[in-house]
Amino acid sequence: MPPAPSDAPTEATRPRWTLRRLLADERVAFLGVGALNTGVGAVAFISLQLTLGRVTHYLVVLLCAHVISVLIAFGLHRRLVFRVRGNVLVDLLRFETVYLGALAVNLAVLPLLVEVAGIPVIGSQLLIVFITSLISFFGHKHFSFRRKEVV
Repeated sequence: MPPAPSDAPTEATRPRWTLRRLLADERVAFLGVGALNTGVGAVAFISLQLTLGRVTHYLVVLLCAHVISVLIAFGLHRRLVFRVRGNVLVDLLRFETVYLGALAVNLAVLPLLVEVAGIPVIGSQLLIVFITSLISFFGHKHFSFRRKEVV
């Protein structure tokens, strides 16, 4: 194996952070997966609103989009963000409990924005995403995927 060129970065000159280390930070991973899942959830909601919304209430559409989004988010968060193993069903039930809290906020605020503030349904839903994302991060970190520390 030939020696490294003299201008190659050494351990001392290499930046302390790398993309791998950055992505290993669960906050960064949560934001990435959250952004992806927010996009999936938004596409699901918009698609369902534009199709099913013609024959059913927007809150029914919200519930359908919720199921799709939660199942995708669970797999991504469990595998890529919190990287846990163990009982999948227990984790899924805890995960859904957190998302039910976010859904409760959504179910309360969405009609206020649509019916009282007069903001279109899709725009209102996009506004709510920020609040529910904060609820989700702390809930998942401290409840859904919490593991007992080994002493």
